[in-house]
Amino acid sequence: MKKNRVKELWRNGEAAVGTWLVLGSPIAAEIIAHLGFDWVVIDTEHGSIDIDTTQSIVQAISTTDTVPIIRVPWNDPMSIKRALDAGAYGLVIPMVNSREEAISAVKATRYPPLGNRSYGGPRVRLYGGVDYFEHANEEIPLIVQIEHIDAVNHVDEILSVEGIDGFFIGPSDLAISLGLKPGLDNTNPKHVAAVSRILASGKKHGVAGGIQVGSAEAVNERITQGFQFIALTGDDGFLRSAALAAVNKVNKDRKVS
Repeated sequence: MKKNRVKELWRNGEAAVGTWLVLGSPIAAEIIAHLGFDWVVIDTEHGSIDIDTTQSIVQAISTTDTVPIIRVPWNDPMSIKRALDAGAYGLVIPMVNSREEAISAVKATRYPPLGNRSYGGPRVRLYGGVDYFEHANEEIPLIVQIEHIDAVNHVDEILSVEGIDGFFIGPSDLAISLGLKPGLDNTNPKHVAAVSRILASGKKHGVAGGIQVGSAEAVNERITQGFQFIALTGDDGFLRSAALAAVNKVNKDRKVS
């Protein structure tokens, strides 16, 4: 089976840096993937992206070495199965708030004996290799989202579940659950303390830590803290910031001389 670059980086004690895809455009995804990110997450939770488009985006990304990861809409076995069969080389599961929910995610993602994932789908051997079945459990990273105070309060119970490879902090949802305003790179002491608690638990249990940030400087800061799965904004954010920067450089005096 083709080695997973994200897991190889984690095994070497390195960080994997990527970005989020919410626009649902295969060509935009292909452009992003050619820029050198280690991975991209196709967001089928908040992005209006159906399973057909998801598969097309994964196929577009496959022209590069960037790892295609899918965030499923919910911790649901059917959504997980379809994402894996479409070509996900990693999964992000939203709102995992308890040990029971973490176990459910593992069971849906892993082939027996660790889980109960069923065998099928024409693409798995195409993108993974003829020995996909034999090695999928070890090469496909399962990343659970810790994005609510309930999850923070049960973080050790969640991250100690066998089969979980990483966690990803949703900073905005975490902030909302703490009674704070949403946004990236939150410096409120309550938010900072919660993030630190999650990261410490991840290190304790040997689970790679992830979070989304809004700038390259924040990526570097999170790496020094020990995070290994860092999302730098998203395709919509890159589009917005680049377009705004260009518009702001246009002379506001439009009178032709």
